[in-house]
Amino acid sequence: MFVVEHMVTSFISAAAFGIIFNAPKQSLFKCGIVGMLGWMIYIILFTIEIDTVIATLAASFVVAVVSQIFAKMYKTPVIIFSVAGIIPLVPGGIAYDAMRNFVQNDYNMAMNLAAKAFMISGSIAIGLVFSEVINQVIRNAKLSSSARRMR
Repeated sequence: MFVVEHMVTSFISAAAFGIIFNAPKQSLFKCGIVGMLGWMIYIILFTIEIDTVIATLAASFVVAVVSQIFAKMYKTPVIIFSVAGIIPLVPGGIAYDAMRNFVQNDYNMAMNLAAKAFMISGSIAIGLVFSEVINQVIRNAKLSSSARRMR
C-alpha cells in the first residue's frame, strides 16, 4: 500500500504542476508518469538507505532522461516534462523547516536543514545537467559517425 500511495500522490503532484505551468493537455498524463518514475527511483533508493542527496541525484537524472525520450517521441519541448517531473523531488518541506527553525532561533538545526535543502537542490540541478551532457555527447557522436559515412 505504501508504494501505491507514493505512486498516486507523485503522479498527481507532477500532473498538477503541469496544469499550473500551462502544459498542453495531451502531455499532462506523461508529465505525471515522469514525476512518478522519478519519485519511485528516489523512494527505492531511500528505502535501501542510500543518502538523500545521492537518491535525489539519481532520480533527477532519470527524470531528465525520460523527459528527453518523451520529448522526442511526442515532439514536445523537454522542459514541459522535466519541470513537472522534478516537482516531487523539490525539498520544500526541508526548506520550510529550516525557515521555521530560523524564526524560532534554533540556528544550529536551521543551518543543518538549510544545508540539506541546498544540497538536495544542487543534486537536482546536477542530475538534469548531467543527463543533458550525456544526451549531447550521444547526439554529437551520432552526427559525426553519420558525417563520416557520407564522405
